[in-house]
Amino acid sequence: MSDIGEDDRLRTKTDEAGGDIYSEDGSIRADFLAMVGAAIADRDVLFLRQHVARLHESELGDLLEAILPDQRLALVKLLGDHFDLTALTEVDEAIRMEIVDQMPNAQIAAAIGDLDSDDAVYILEDLNQEDREEILAQLPFTERVRLRRALDYPEQSAGRRMQTEFVAVPPFWTVGQTIDYMRDEEDLPESFTQIFVIDPTFKLLGVVDLDKILRTKRQVKVETIMRETNYPIPADMDQEEAAQLFEQYDLLSAAVVDENGRLVGVLTIDDVVDVIQEEAEEDIMRLSGVGDEELSDSVTQTSRSRVPWLLINLFTAFISASVISLFEATIEEVVALAILMPIVAGMGGNAGSQTMTVTVRALATRNLDIHNAWRVARREAGVGLINGVVIGCLVGIVAGLWFHDVNIGGLIATAMLINMFAAAMAGIMIPLVLDRAGADPAVSSAVFVTAITDTTGFFSFLGLATLWLLG
Repeated sequence: MSDIGEDDRLRTKTDEAGGDIYSEDGSIRADFLAMVGAAIADRDVLFLRQHVARLHESELGDLLEAILPDQRLALVKLLGDHFDLTALTEVDEAIRMEIVDQMPNAQIAAAIGDLDSDDAVYILEDLNQEDREEILAQLPFTERVRLRRALDYPEQSAGRRMQTEFVAVPPFWTVGQTIDYMRDEEDLPESFTQIFVIDPTFKLLGVVDLDKILRTKRQVKVETIMRETNYPIPADMDQEEAAQLFEQYDLLSAAVVDENGRLVGVLTIDDVVDVIQEEAEEDIMRLSGVGDEELSDSVTQTSRSRVPWLLINLFTAFISASVISLFEATIEEVVALAILMPIVAGMGGNAGSQTMTVTVRALATRNLDIHNAWRVARREAGVGLINGVVIGCLVGIVAGLWFHDVNIGGLIATAMLINMFAAAMAGIMIPLVLDRAGADPAVSSAVFVTAITDTTGFFSFLGLATLWLLG
């Protein structure tokens, strides 16, 4: 019989699990996943609390995404009150809802009471109205009011992202009073870098950085060392615009105010980083016509999000095909044209995508507007001409040698020049026009740019062939 006791077995598992759950490529270690899976299957609550409950919220989020759906639900159930609900802010929406739907509202309410208000709102906003109200009803009055106020702001707004816990003092307080308040008050944020100064109606007057407080004598009044708040953010401002203010002015945090200038919350850099990442991912996905698709979506959901844009692409493809049909006789006469057509359209599409990507990103970051649009358009026109000459000459030489016909080479070189210039113009003008019309250029630009480069490429190539070779 083995002399190894329960403590020794737990210590052995601890050594095997190790401190870092990630492998060199950034994925969760396979051996750690295997141990977690075995612990779930064996209902080894002690091991799970020792090695899973201690994980940082982002690590726990990665683990939840890596294990199987049945294991996720079992893991949350086994951890019980030791499960960190903040981890649900780090996973796909589908996974978050899958877990939350299986948790009793009483357990969610108890866990939300320990979260920062911004994380609590992030979880509550996706619940149906009935469950949300039931959870809120179980929270203390002050916390319930704060969360309801944040949930009343529009989605994707600064008000939804803000943290309602902050430190605010009146201007007539001394530095000593402020320090004593921060030491004695229990209901303060876990971390903060600024103290806001407000009047009796909560109207924002200014801000004092913590380092200024620490370097000032106790008897000095707060109003003498406060400064005007750097760029207070309206609660209804779009979260992407708020993130751009942080980026432009290198902010760590910013006050969030209502329409009357009253302090209602604070937006911090960690939330802004999440916004920037989400917006970047959203733009990339929309450029490809896949909407808000997530890796955890089902086959049906994924297909449903992609089909509409594929149908629009199919429609534009028929437009391109109709252009080709106009020159059926020319293609029958010179078979080489059918071989070379995809090169003209493909290169034009790639050039248009390059310009379109740069333009959409510049519009999203507000680096491109009506004031510099013409200058940028001239630059892209120059780039299109130069690239058209370089690529056109190269393709023309190859095509001429391939088919032993200098006319074919000259024809495709000229068509390539025309199409790459058109692609550059379409790549910048279409996003600009869509943006001016109030449409999202990230969603619609790709379809129109592809349609223009295909039709222009085919029309210029086959039209020139009809005039040049058969005219």
